[in-house]
Amino acid sequence: MAETTGEVEPEEVEEGTEERPALDPETAARRAAALAHVRKFGDPVLKSRALPVERFDDGLREEIGRMALIMRDGLGIGLAATQLGVMHRVLVYRIGEDAPLAPLVNPEVEWTGRETEIVEEGCLSLPGVHVDVERPLHVRVLAQDEHGDAVRVEATGLEARVIQHEIDHLDGVLMLDRTTRDQRKQAMRELREAAEAARAERAA
Repeated sequence: MAETTGEVEPEEVEEGTEERPALDPETAARRAAALAHVRKFGDPVLKSRALPVERFDDGLREEIGRMALIMRDGLGIGLAATQLGVMHRVLVYRIGEDAPLAPLVNPEVEWTGRETEIVEEGCLSLPGVHVDVERPLHVRVLAQDEHGDAVRVEATGLEARVIQHEIDHLDGVLMLDRTTRDQRKQAMRELREAAEAARAERAA
């Protein structure tokens, strides 16, 4: 899920760079429950390429609805099916609280502009980690909607970044694969320290 590639916060580009304000207990509990469904760094599914969707049925639409709920409760702005362990080429995103949900099935990048931008991204599959990622500022994507109808999305700025972040997930590519070597090493240290702290807490 994107947090930057998210409500615009770094964890969510999934996304953003400012500290997340303290959550009220109900929202925090709902977020924790949602994130429990999200596969975390080290899970092999996050490095696997998703398969094209061939059946556009009620099952697919239910899957998209579930993804939307987890993304919303997890305070993300984008989510790929593979982050939930489902090997379908499906992603959902919403840029802004009042914006409509945008599901993309079988998305493929048709065109990217030459202008790029470096922005700090976060990801719900790599909690607490934020790294700088350079991406094209403008993209055009071909996809299908939940009914199988063709859609073309021309996006710029945050929307373009979120879409690229989530398509990367569908290709088994993580934001760590697109950052600098030094930032990747630092992120790996942070992930190891977090895992050790979690183990120590469980053992206490």
